[in-house]
Formats: sequence, C-alpha cells, structure tokens
Amino acid sequence: MGLSVDLRTHAGFRIAVLGVMILALVLCFFAAIAVGSTQLTIGEVLHYLFVETDSTKHRILVKIRIPRVIIAGLVGMSLSLSGCLLQGVMRNPLASPNIIGVSSGAGLTAVIVLILFPGYYYLVTPLAFLGACLTTLVVYTLAWTDGANPLRLVLSGIAVASFLGAGSNALMVFYPDRVQNVIGFMVGSLSAITWQDVSGMWPYTLVGLVLSFILSPQLNILLLGDETATSLGIKVERVRFLFIVIASLLAASAVSIVGLLGFVGLIVPHLARLIIGNNAKFLIPGSALLGAIVVMLCDMIGRVVIRPLELPVGIIMSLLGGPFFLYMLRKGGIRKSR
Repeated sequence: MGLSVDLRTHAGFRIAVLGVMILALVLCFFAAIAVGSTQLTIGEVLHYLFVETDSTKHRILVKIRIPRVIIAGLVGMSLSLSGCLLQGVMRNPLASPNIIGVSSGAGLTAVIVLILFPGYYYLVTPLAFLGACLTTLVVYTLAWTDGANPLRLVLSGIAVASFLGAGSNALMVFYPDRVQNVIGFMVGSLSAITWQDVSGMWPYTLVGLVLSFILSPQLNILLLGDETATSLGIKVERVRFLFIVIASLLAASAVSIVGLLGFVGLIVPHLARLIIGNNAKFLIPGSALLGAIVVMLCDMIGRVVIRPLELPVGIIMSLLGGPFFLYMLRKGGIRKSR
C-alpha cells in the first residue's frame, strides 16, 4: 500500500487536509469576488468593502458579487454532499442527484413555469424545489418491493429522469419562441443571484451538512452491506430513506436556484475520496468543502474567459468535468463506495 493510502488512515492527516481545504475556500472566496467585468485586487476588495462604503464598487461587491459567490459555495456544498450520500447509501460510484431524478423533477417544473407561465417567474424556485422532492418520493415508491434496494433505486431513478426529461424537451419543441426563457436554468447559471437566494438556501445546506455529519457513523455501517448493517442493529431501510431525503433536499435547494448544474454531485465525492479516504466522518465535510471550491473556481473561469461576457458555470463545469471524469475512470479513480 502506498504512502498516500497509509496517510489517509490517520485522523491527523485528514484533519490537516480539511484545514487546507478551509484555507483554500477562504482564498477562493476573496479571489472570486475580485474577478468580473471590472477586475479588482484583493487589496482593492478590502478597501471598497470596509473603507469606501459609499462607492459604486462597494455596491457592486455587496449586492452582486458576494451573494453570487456565496451561492456558488452553497450550491457546490449541497450538490457534492448530496452525491456523497447517494453514492454511500446506494453503494454505487455513479449515483448522483441526476440519477435519482432530483434534477429532472426540478427541471420539468421550472420549464413548465418558464414556458407556460412566464409571468410567474418568481415561482420557479419554490416549484422546482417541490418538483424535485416529489420526484424523489415517486422514485422511492417505484423502487419499493419489500424494501428499496440500491439497484432498484438507481434503475427507477434513471427511468423517471428519462420520462421527465422527455417532458421538458417536448415543451421546448412545442414552444420554440420561449426557449430563451429556460436556457439559463437548463445549463446551470449563477447570474442574477441576490441576497434573497442566499437567505433561502443556506438553512438547507447547513441542516443537511449537520445531519449528514451526525449520521456519518451509520453511513459507514451501510457501506458494509445490508446484511452486516442489520446484524449491527441498523434499521437499513429507515436509515437509507433518511439519507436519501437529506440528499434530495440538498440537491433540490441547489437546483431550484441555479438550475441543472451537472457533474458536481458525481465527480467531487470521488475526488474527495481520493484525497481524504472513505471514512464518512471526514469524507462528508471534505466533499462539502471541495464542492464549494470547485463551483467557485468554475464560476470564476466563466466570468473571465470571454470577459466582459460570461459563460454559465454549468458549461464550464461540463467542459472540465467530462474529461476529468474520463481520466479518473481510466486511472481507476472511480471505485465502489464500500
């Protein structure tokens, strides 16, 4: 066994890695609010935040950039943590919010509002959240036969996601003149983010992170298999359903605000697992921190690569996430979560 694998078994190394991730997240936060159509240095950022508080640049930082960067971090945390939980309870390395239909449920409800009822745009976030949660309930119900084993959950999720995706595509075909309204949501975008979005999302992220950490010992036991977990006194179906609910709420809150942002929930947990190991006690906070860093960095790239225009964060994430996923697959980095 290599040195890196040996290090990952030591709590001290894992705590140090988490500390480095926290430092990297802070640095990414300040770097992210400094870039945009108007480039600022870190010193200028601090100056306009705390000294020239009546300047235009202060208002740009406070009203536009800071809430956008905070949402990028919260979305990254929520989606990566959702993927981490789903890969654990389903013991499937390809499990993600997309697989269980959360993204498709949110996408269909959002498309319905944006295309059929564009005057009610303000209802996109709550209805997308509701659609995602209802889809999760449908998937779990379809997968239930004397229990909901991981394979049936995955297959039911794929089927439901395909059906809902067809509905979204059909609406865009029938109303081609209104497709422009849904492009931002379908690709995943952080434009037009406000403090209202922040206040609406942070409770879900915080509660999901805290519950996941508290329940991390049970997630470790689930990784041993249903029979072993049952013999150790774990009520497998109840615990699995609880984790799926937490993962769905996390993903739904993120998707309802930024749209269908792909690859975060699939790739980040694997990358975190390679860095910090498979112990859920450390993997859960590691996935959350790394997810926030990744989405912040992708948003930064999208804002500077064709400045003064910007590319939606979902496009950057797909451009980088697809090749990286293939690289990990070739190198054997995608392993079963057990």
